[in-house]
Amino acid sequence: MNVTVVGAGSWGTAVAGLLSADAVTLWARRPDVAQSINLHRANPDYLINYQVPDGVSATADLEEAVTDADLLIWGVPSHGYRAVLAAAAPLIAPTTPIVSLSKGIEQETLMRMTEVTSDVLPDHDRNCNGVLTGPNLAREIAEGQPAAAVIAMADKDLATRLQAVFHGPSFRVYTNTDVIGAESAGALKNVMAIGAGMAHGMGFGMNSIATFITRALFELTRVGTALGGKPLTFAGLAGMGDLIATCMSDQSRNHRVGHGIGQGKTVEQIVAEMNMVAEGVKSTRGILAIAEREGVDVPIAEQVGRVLYEGATAAEVLGYLMGRAAGSETEGLIT
Repeated sequence: MNVTVVGAGSWGTAVAGLLSADAVTLWARRPDVAQSINLHRANPDYLINYQVPDGVSATADLEEAVTDADLLIWGVPSHGYRAVLAAAAPLIAPTTPIVSLSKGIEQETLMRMTEVTSDVLPDHDRNCNGVLTGPNLAREIAEGQPAAAVIAMADKDLATRLQAVFHGPSFRVYTNTDVIGAESAGALKNVMAIGAGMAHGMGFGMNSIATFITRALFELTRVGTALGGKPLTFAGLAGMGDLIATCMSDQSRNHRVGHGIGQGKTVEQIVAEMNMVAEGVKSTRGILAIAEREGVDVPIAEQVGRVLYEGATAAEVLGYLMGRAAGSETEGLIT
């Protein structure tokens, strides 16, 4: 099987490494990144101190990367996903599986990435569009630490075939047919991770963090089920698993954004210090628009939005959340 990973960021590079027992092509937007991988087996701008396996061949030529691929793994961030896919569109067969690694929302359309794929490729079989998601911090995966993920595809048989492609000694992969739930959970948890980072940055302890994560899970479940996701998906790796990892780890870019805010830095300062995308900074606005459209209460996302876009402080928004009236724990959930 000819496998191509499109996008040589930290996660795209780590996934290419996972699949490198067989030859895999990795497309990099920047020619210097492709050259560094091929000549030095290194991607220092995105995954420092990682020895890229010899089975990974990098290129900055999109046509070379995509032509004749039997499986396309799309690791381009949400803001660039459509443009790169559109450039490759004439080269993609209607039944070539496309697996998204991106955990974001397209701001202009409020589409999930599999929806963007179908929009850009109207003749492409929608059953071949899916997502790989879960508690997958790129650095830990690259180091070979034990982890698990979900491959979500509408076609269960295809999901099972792709499960075998991704599954390895230190990387367990489960299948799910709930693409909406798995994908929306990935986008929503980024917003929640910013809030958790704020709590960490302010020095709060585990009671506070556990409370926050639990309420965040309920919030993302309300939104995800309103979009058509299945409640159990949010209790699994795509939901709770990814939420815990992203809310607890300083490897998470979204957590780092929140942590900096909690320590008094501005969003602009924090983003300027990062050379990689924190999806939550961009996607919070889209998540708020989706929640308004669906009529779903999202107090955490609203307060994260106040900090990101209106200049509110972490202390102000966390104080607001603690001062809200406490109703039923399961209010608004589909049971």
